[in-house]
Amino acid sequence: MSTRNERHLTMGNLVDRIRMGAIDTVIVGFTDMQGRLQGKRLHGNYFVDHVVGHGTEGCNYLLAVDVDMNTVDGYAISSWERGYGDMEFVLDEATIRLLTHLPATALIQCDLVWPDHSPVLQSPRGILARQLERVADRGWTALSGTELEFVAFTDTYEAAHDAGYRGLTPVNQYNVDYSILGTSRVEPLLRDIRNHMYAAGMNVEGAKGECNFGQHEIGFLFDEAMVTADNHAVYKNAAKEIAAQHGQSLTFMAKYNQREGSSCHIHLSLRGLDGELVFWDAESGQRTALYDQFVAGVLATTADFTLLYAPNINSYKRFADGSFAPTTIAWGMDNRTCAVRLVGRGAGARMENRVPGADVNPYLALASMIAGGLHGIENELELGPELVGNAYASGLPKVPTTMGEARERFANSAVARGALGDEVVEHYLNMADVELNAYNAAVTDWELQRGFERL
Repeated sequence: MSTRNERHLTMGNLVDRIRMGAIDTVIVGFTDMQGRLQGKRLHGNYFVDHVVGHGTEGCNYLLAVDVDMNTVDGYAISSWERGYGDMEFVLDEATIRLLTHLPATALIQCDLVWPDHSPVLQSPRGILARQLERVADRGWTALSGTELEFVAFTDTYEAAHDAGYRGLTPVNQYNVDYSILGTSRVEPLLRDIRNHMYAAGMNVEGAKGECNFGQHEIGFLFDEAMVTADNHAVYKNAAKEIAAQHGQSLTFMAKYNQREGSSCHIHLSLRGLDGELVFWDAESGQRTALYDQFVAGVLATTADFTLLYAPNINSYKRFADGSFAPTTIAWGMDNRTCAVRLVGRGAGARMENRVPGADVNPYLALASMIAGGLHGIENELELGPELVGNAYASGLPKVPTTMGEARERFANSAVARGALGDEVVEHYLNMADVELNAYNAAVTDWELQRGFERL
């Protein structure tokens, strides 16, 4: 089997390295609802003797818990009444990679199926795969890139926990957007992340500072949408591990404090299966009608899919006027005030979705964009006029401002149900309900400060 690039391993190469003692640990993992890698660390020889060609298993509650791994009610696929049985992890041999920040360790990502080998429809990777099948049926492939920002601190994760995640020291004390000096101060961490991710098979572009204190972004070259999502999940996990090795910590929260939030701008374009341009007409030097219809579909369904673009209570704190996070459902040419920004020409022509934050699950966000774009193509939606100027002051429809509002739009979306299926929609509505109920029951520091004595 061919690999994604020369830095990935074939199964045969992985087995050989295990036999020679160069690798002794194999992580088998999948991406859960919250976008986290979950799975097992297996001894290399056990992996070779018992898992290769067979896969392994894990409890189905892994797709039915909250962020604290508590079992919660309301999921059709997993409950006390159903006995919390197993799902099977199906090894995707295209994803085998070395993790050089860990000793003698390789990682392989998995799809999820039930014991009867039917797919687990609610699995994020499977949700994206089904939307990519729709794209492939039309003779296209989807290319994408995700731009993840994070805020890094000199505190360890343990110290941050003990401090209640407040009063932490950011790795920069001022705005270091594009600052070489500012990134030099953090270069030991940034360099380790870049180089270890390159060794893990990712095509690293570079690192730059961002606006919030201690905020940085490491960029990766675009690739096929599934490859990008797989890389995104691995990078997010590894970056935290590497920060911990440096005695530091970093967060991908969408909004850590009242300064600028952390985004995950998602770039997307379509190509023919042999690389033909779909979004650009070379002869006229203009966007194609399909491109405009795709963008129109993404815009028309932005509110429907905001729950999957902004999947946490905290996600909605990021949507603030004048913050470079969008509040208005509009499109513009190279306009960073809009929800959708169109950039590039020719082979570089692509749309940028600026709604998702750094806490997004990349599989669900990409699946939503593709579902919305195909809705636009199938219904030949007309792209409205470009917004020129400040979208924040345009008076156009707004991105949902709360998780409750986004939940209702998702629940009542015919496009979401038609593209993803009722089982998927109901599953992620329950995820939203769990988070909303937990948040509504919490008494916050803000309430105590305002109400303890004064009310």
